[in-house]
Amino acid sequence: MHVLVVEDDRSLGAFLKKGLETEGHRVEWVEDGEAALAYSVEGRPDLIVMDLGLPRRDGLEVLSELRARHDDVAVLVLTGRGDLQARVESLDMGADDCLLKPFSFIELTARCRALLRRRQQFADPVLRCGDLELHRIEHKVMRAGRTIGLTTKEFALLECLLLHRGECVSRSQLLQEVWQMRAEPGTNIVDVYINYLRRKLDVGGVGDVRRRLIQTVRGMGYRVSVAGPVQAALTPAALAPRLPSLPGQICA
Repeated sequence: MHVLVVEDDRSLGAFLKKGLETEGHRVEWVEDGEAALAYSVEGRPDLIVMDLGLPRRDGLEVLSELRARHDDVAVLVLTGRGDLQARVESLDMGADDCLLKPFSFIELTARCRALLRRRQQFADPVLRCGDLELHRIEHKVMRAGRTIGLTTKEFALLECLLLHRGECVSRSQLLQEVWQMRAEPGTNIVDVYINYLRRKLDVGGVGDVRRRLIQTVRGMGYRVSVAGPVQAALTPAALAPRLPSLPGQICA
């Protein structure tokens, strides 16, 4: 999932960015309303987690302009404003949900997942990548006009990858979203099922890296793309230390 965090409190913004990256998401963080509007157009995030009290452009003003430009991004508003009127106004102006500060990180991530599930219910029922089509309602997969039979878990795994098309999805995120499991040392079920999918989907077989739709990002996870093979990616996010005991943290 591609997330934009809009928070002018630097300690909280950095915490949210690292925490959501630890959950397996691609995260950008900006600190004011002008930057939020600019990035929402250029970066096209799936979800915006935004504080209301922002410099340069107030959060409510950003929300209003954001909805006037495009309506396909989920918005979770964070606010320290305790009055009910501020929360009602943000919902009326297009926010999908509001979370009052201080909040638990585990509650924030749960609300993010719920927002995206609701958005996906109204999305195109056919997911595509190159000559591959996944029909979510009919539970059918086709590549180059050829029907491909998949098991329930294979279908769910491919659907998850296609929903994040072009993005690297970590093994821990795939375990959580497809198997509802937490990552454990030695667990290779994701790799096993990726190989199952490759044998069925790839025209040239698993040995033909040039035709692979599911590509390995070494040390990070997998992504679906029509581009060529992916090289190892050592990004700052990949090298950053993991946060300790995130689910128990309370964010002020």
